[in-house]
Amino acid sequence: MSVVRRAAPRTAQPTTWSRAAANNRHPLPWEGGGGEGTALSPRTLLLAHHGTPGAEQAAALALSLAVPGHTRIVHLYVVPDLWDGMQGDDWLNNAWTRDAFGRHVEGQLESDAREQMRGVAERCAAQGIECTQQLRYGKPADCLLAAARECDAELVVIGPPRPKGTLGLRSRMDLDRLARGLAVPFMVATAR
Repeated sequence: MSVVRRAAPRTAQPTTWSRAAANNRHPLPWEGGGGEGTALSPRTLLLAHHGTPGAEQAAALALSLAVPGHTRIVHLYVVPDLWDGMQGDDWLNNAWTRDAFGRHVEGQLESDAREQMRGVAERCAAQGIECTQQLRYGKPADCLLAAARECDAELVVIGPPRPKGTLGLRSRMDLDRLARGLAVPFMVATAR
């Protein structure tokens, strides 16, 4: 059973300081017109972050939306399954070498992930935002959909697609799959 939340009709509000006003933007629906920690603030915000410049934009957006003492950021780091096929070269001619190489790759990927997760946790702590972390292996969209369901996210924040020609893994988030599969709103951060 899903719960539909309806916002109260907007009425003229006295001028007050708000995060939206400080950032020179219109308040978002869950910001409640300028009040911090209103009933419409996201209690659980799922952040997909893996250390790229786009993911950094997503983290900045998530932190700007989070309300200390009210919002919990769930940091999802996905190690894409595309690395799985990296064990078939000629020099990996026996099972022991192949398995050792696989363990090395997994260890390196997990080390990189833990470093990124530590950085996001420190930024959340510096702003008084609760942060929990999830490390998953698989297709990014599938992992994000599962994490959103499991953590009861009220909002999902992701980074923009990587521009063509930019160095990095060619692991892209399937935005169409997200739009069809998520039961909650999601935001794609953009450059300012």
